[in-house]
Amino acid sequence: MKAITFQSVERLRFETVDDPGIEQAGDVIVRVLSAGICGSDLHVYHGRETGLDAGTIMGHEFVGEVVEVAAGVELWSAGDVVVSPFTTNCGKCRQCVAGLTSRCRQGQLFGWVENGTGLHGCHAELVRVPLADSTLVRVPEGATLEAALFAGDILATGYFGAESAGVCPGCEVAVVGCGPVGLMAILSAREFGAERVLAVDRLPERLDLAASLGAVPVPLEGDELAALTEAAASGRGVDAVVEAVGSSTATRLAVDLVRPGGTISAVGVHTEEHLAFSPGEAYDKNLTYRAGRCPVRHYMDRVLPLAVRKSAELTALVSHRLPLSEGIRGYDLFARRVEGCTKVVLLPG
Repeated sequence: MKAITFQSVERLRFETVDDPGIEQAGDVIVRVLSAGICGSDLHVYHGRETGLDAGTIMGHEFVGEVVEVAAGVELWSAGDVVVSPFTTNCGKCRQCVAGLTSRCRQGQLFGWVENGTGLHGCHAELVRVPLADSTLVRVPEGATLEAALFAGDILATGYFGAESAGVCPGCEVAVVGCGPVGLMAILSAREFGAERVLAVDRLPERLDLAASLGAVPVPLEGDELAALTEAAASGRGVDAVVEAVGSSTATRLAVDLVRPGGTISAVGVHTEEHLAFSPGEAYDKNLTYRAGRCPVRHYMDRVLPLAVRKSAELTALVSHRLPLSEGIRGYDLFARRVEGCTKVVLLPG
């Protein structure tokens, strides 16, 4: 089959690799119909996350059709159209039962193979899915493939970010970083009843999309942000911040914007060694800081109906739909944020 593989920092290869096969009971093989390039894929691409073996197939956002089923699989048959979270999960361990499916004791992240161990990704024609009965979700009738694709990662993560931040009716929220996850946090905050959502970013195309979702655009280098920061310094900051970047600069801004007693929810992937604020600052502001990988499978039953209902808004976020053969170009566009690139979807078929 054809696939996009990691070779080294900012070096990918579109090549022919072996088809995945059934390796253990509970596996299924899925033919990939649609796959997204995610912002967290860029952490590997740019070398901010290290350890990935050369030759690893990239990608963890996908919708597809089941083509082969192992012994022990009870829920799936060939021909079923399914969406996957970005990690597998057993559904039975302590973490899964508690709703923390992204930290399943048996779980694996798609697109991560290190020292020969791990699970290849979905930027390929086929992908193996272990623990299929407890991992995969059927694409509901009436859902577009792209809407379902969003539910398997970025919509669930944005929803998780808004919920973790304690967004509730009447509150004021800031979303720092209006990439795909930040935009989904805006949509989710509005669903939770936020009275006002402030969207902070430097790219005009992202701010335009944020406005289309009901947010107030705040350019990162503008008078509006200065006024907002000044208000926060006077104790009149926002009730909650969703930090959807994953950098010390974004964390620092979140701390500067939130009011005393407010909450920051960090859903961006962080690779720096230290927090951008001190324990004393957290104490002086009675700050709640929450962070972590979204337990997507735990949220999918909730966000799939939302994805169906908001399908038009979700698909409007996709700027580029490319065949798998142009996937390396898609990575480059997304990494450099050129050609108005906001979200890339690959179509292996």
